[in-house]
Amino acid sequence: MDLSLFFFADDSDTADSGYRLLLESARFADAHGLAAVWTPERHFHRFGGRYPNPAVAGAAVAAVTQRVAIRAGSVVAPLHHPVRVAEEWSVVDNLSQGRVGVSFASGWHAGDYVIRPEGYADRKNLMVDAIGTIRRLWRGEEVEFPDGSGEKRPVRIFPAPVQPELPIWVTSSGSPETFRTAGRLGAGLLTYLLGQDDATLARNIAAYRAELAEAHGPQARGHVVVMLHTMLGADRAAVLETVRQPFVRYLHSSIDLIARTPGLFPEGLDLNTLPQKYRDLLIGRAADRYVKTSSLFGTPEDGVEVVDRLAALGVDEIACLVDFGVAPDDVLGSLEHLGRLHERVAG
Repeated sequence: MDLSLFFFADDSDTADSGYRLLLESARFADAHGLAAVWTPERHFHRFGGRYPNPAVAGAAVAAVTQRVAIRAGSVVAPLHHPVRVAEEWSVVDNLSQGRVGVSFASGWHAGDYVIRPEGYADRKNLMVDAIGTIRRLWRGEEVEFPDGSGEKRPVRIFPAPVQPELPIWVTSSGSPETFRTAGRLGAGLLTYLLGQDDATLARNIAAYRAELAEAHGPQARGHVVVMLHTMLGADRAAVLETVRQPFVRYLHSSIDLIARTPGLFPEGLDLNTLPQKYRDLLIGRAADRYVKTSSLFGTPEDGVEVVDRLAALGVDEIACLVDFGVAPDDVLGSLEHLGRLHERVAG
């Protein structure tokens, strides 16, 4: 099992601390053999709002590391011209000497599409088309696009990337069709457990690998990454006490985005209509359930159990989301325990 770091912070007034955590954590990942550092693309919301452009964040990570992979946890492909995506990530590939990878997403929030409103309705198909175009540009092919006069003009990206092929994943919140799409594309799969239990995840991974084998041959296995909120320490009770209130605040900050997540809250319930005390109670219970079943909180020994459980479901990598509101110094201090888990589970 590979372990990597994932960032998706609730924005705050301490942005400097947030980027300090990203860069110092990236240095740790680089020095201790973790697989990658992932940053997302998010717009117009405090939840994830420190990361509107993962290529910019990736360039910063490239400047302070030597070997760890630098990956976008989501590039919302329909929001961008594919040439710009290919150009930006080619720059980061050069800065990092060939360490980038990109997980593409179609996006789910209509508010994000103020950037390109015409792309929202057909966003899933646009994502698939963009992935194909970006792959061609990355390989050095000329691709035709209309220019300012309406004429078709062939273009090639510069600088040429270091890697001959761009490592690609598809980001899914749990839709079986998105898992199958990733398989058809021959891409990896990035997902999370918010709204997926183990049985659902196992079915989705099986569907992904079946589609992958049908489209690319029985030898194709792909690569499944699951994001988990993570903090490890020497004492499980102390870790749980440290993470609970920050995690509750994290859910509060994202409640308008995740309220419809299957299984997190009672079906059909509109949290916005509830009195605050009942809303707080439901979020607290959701946090407790998530901490027990869908996170990497505890000791390195607890972590081994989680790794074994997910490996049995077909997961190849756990992306450890560490920036969910715990004080940056506490997170940085906890990384040594994550390093111990990595030593035990790296194959």
